[in-house]
Amino acid sequence: MSIVSNIAARAAAAIHRPPALAGLELLASAVVLVDAEGKIAYANAAAENLLESSLKALSRQTLSAQFVNPDELDHICAQAREHKFSDLRQDLTLERAGREPLHVHSMVSAVEEPAGGVLIELRENQQHLKLDREERILDQSQVNKELIRNLAHEIKNPLGGIRGAAQLLEMELPGAHAVQLREYTQVIIKEADRLQTLVDRLLAPHRRPHIVGDVNIHEVLERVRSLMLAEFPSGLTILRDYDASIPEFRGDKEQLIQTVLNIAHNAAQALSAQIDAGAAQIVFKTRVARQVTMAKVRYGLALDLHIIDNGPGIAPQIRDRIFYPLVSGREGGSGLGLTLAQTFVQQHMGVIECESRPGCTDFRILLPLP
Repeated sequence: MSIVSNIAARAAAAIHRPPALAGLELLASAVVLVDAEGKIAYANAAAENLLESSLKALSRQTLSAQFVNPDELDHICAQAREHKFSDLRQDLTLERAGREPLHVHSMVSAVEEPAGGVLIELRENQQHLKLDREERILDQSQVNKELIRNLAHEIKNPLGGIRGAAQLLEMELPGAHAVQLREYTQVIIKEADRLQTLVDRLLAPHRRPHIVGDVNIHEVLERVRSLMLAEFPSGLTILRDYDASIPEFRGDKEQLIQTVLNIAHNAAQALSAQIDAGAAQIVFKTRVARQVTMAKVRYGLALDLHIIDNGPGIAPQIRDRIFYPLVSGREGGSGLGLTLAQTFVQQHMGVIECESRPGCTDFRILLPLP
């Protein structure tokens, strides 16, 4: 018997002795054990996270039922049961109903117990790409932060002088033409005020202290939901898909409210056509993610928050730049809402990312849990 088969056999036997599975629970790759009928007998924490379901729920199902196109995986498992190979490694694309497909590298081998059982290890091919992307986002965010801070101060200093000079000029206008000329000085003053407001918003995340306390994420979401429904009383439905087992964690409640509100408000504005038709929908979804790496740090548990809308999607030309300051897909938008959201999430040691296609835009926020 091969080394892989020996390990698989020991893993299968260990199902009945939970303490022996501690090693598998720490693996970053998903490990699933199926019996002769293809039903899931065991799944480690990474597999629960990958399949977005608990072992208790998965144990009543077959592995094939998790995917729309299980034929190739079933064929590999059948070959393993017939001992046509000791272990087979193959890249697969496993499609899931209503969710993004999984691009995985699979390792399949037969086990002695249970009889006809197969051990399957799944590793996401895109995991290393995701980590590289997160690292680039963090680096870019730091560069943006310094650029914004320096640029805002450079703008603010002469801005006060321009506004003051306009006010003095207005006071010195000759009486005969004061009314006509005051129109021009008022333009200067109002534009200076508008730029001052923009600069203040750019500096806001760096000025406000980070106030930490116990946070219940569902209280945050309910607060945002009530604000959104007050602003959009008709045509918009906000659905809740909560995991009530998520514990409280330490964080800045007001910053998290502002983060979710910025994303949800952007979604509602993108849903204007659907709101008029009465078909707009936003979903607040919470789950627990296990064994998550964020900013090169491994966390055993993390909050997995999704804000999903059924709008037209984000324009492809700005999809990779939506978290950059002053980038907006809406005419008249300031392009600061998502920048502030990213800053607040990073202050909580988390990450924010987005997947978008016509009919579904999904903002995902990951935050460490105790």
